[in-house]
Amino acid sequence: MIIEIKAPTPGESITEVQIANWLVKNGDYVEKDVEIAEIDSDKATLTVNAVVSGTISILIEAGETVNIGTVIARIDSEAQAPAGTPVAIELTDLRTPDTAEPLTLKIKHVEVPVAEDMDVKITPLARKMMEEKHLSGREVLEQLGHTRITRQDVLNASSGKEAVAPVLQTATSENSREVERKKMTTLRIKLAKRLVSVKNETAMLTTFNEVNMSQIMSLKKQYNEKFKEKFGVGIGFMSFFTKAVTLALAKFPQVNAMIDGDELIFHKYSDIGIAVSAPKGLVVPVIRNAESLSLAQIELRIKELAGKARENKITLDEMSGGTFTITNGGVFGSMMSTPILNPPQSAILGMHNIIERPIAVNGQVVVAPMMYLALSYDHRVIDGRESVSFLVMVKDLLENPSKMLFEGNEPVKVLLGI
Repeated sequence: MIIEIKAPTPGESITEVQIANWLVKNGDYVEKDVEIAEIDSDKATLTVNAVVSGTISILIEAGETVNIGTVIARIDSEAQAPAGTPVAIELTDLRTPDTAEPLTLKIKHVEVPVAEDMDVKITPLARKMMEEKHLSGREVLEQLGHTRITRQDVLNASSGKEAVAPVLQTATSENSREVERKKMTTLRIKLAKRLVSVKNETAMLTTFNEVNMSQIMSLKKQYNEKFKEKFGVGIGFMSFFTKAVTLALAKFPQVNAMIDGDELIFHKYSDIGIAVSAPKGLVVPVIRNAESLSLAQIELRIKELAGKARENKITLDEMSGGTFTITNGGVFGSMMSTPILNPPQSAILGMHNIIERPIAVNGQVVVAPMMYLALSYDHRVIDGRESVSFLVMVKDLLENPSKMLFEGNEPVKVLLGI
């Protein structure tokens, strides 16, 4: 029987998608539930799975844009699996997480040790198989030339078969002038249009400040292990910034407002967007009602949403409706930048890398871990007084984390009732 595979819909109001990448080749035998393609829209990326086992015929080339519901491939479910096709087997012969010796797998006769800190991208089906077999990060192989681990890689590894991976090529000649053209993804095209519209349609300004991260870093060093033991996640900088921002937004509601026609909408809640670099581009998952969450709850939510974003499993609902955004360019080494607004929001906070440098404290020169902060805002909504005061309050809360327990006030003043 011939089964048609149609272009799925990522969400309401989306009428077309782009075939970003085929994960199988035309004529391959695919098994049921195996990922066969990646689909891009202007809002998200999702994968398409085979609904049955059989031989696939690809009808639409990668890079092409099609309407929702278009038949992109067909699978002949009556086709027989070719000889030598790997079958599902038990993975009990793989090493367990407590194995003392690091796992080593062969790729084209090159032994590659798998370390815990490798930045490996794993397809959802492969991850599910690994979770079912209780495999740790050491069992995830970083293949030469790419870091995408599929179900087939897991099966190949368990059967001792050499994984197929591209070999890193060295330059064969100097002074090469070769160029490569690659069609922009639908998500990238949409992002480009949005960024240009922000620059053209808003009165965007940026104000800067700096924050001494000594107190937060001391808290992390002192309590991180206990925190992780209790909540299953470490203490991150983003939770402190999110908490500080929600308290400052309550004090300066103008920063949490947005324009709707000739009216201003003031939000009495804080839905904080966290900018995350995903494989297909920048996405901004939203933490709902962040003002009501504890640091642990914020950390867990960030971990969940960031994981979904990097695996292209984030939903449209999880990326819509934010009132304020935080972006951290420091993870890439940025010292200072002017973040661009995420419309229709009126402000965005930019974090940067932490650098030890000399500062004056009580008339003495000391070396402290310092971070530059940047608040970009729409001057049509937010005046300079509100923007600067907001950023100063965020700075004060980060340098004095105990104030976060008392809604931005000094603990002693709260105790005295003044």
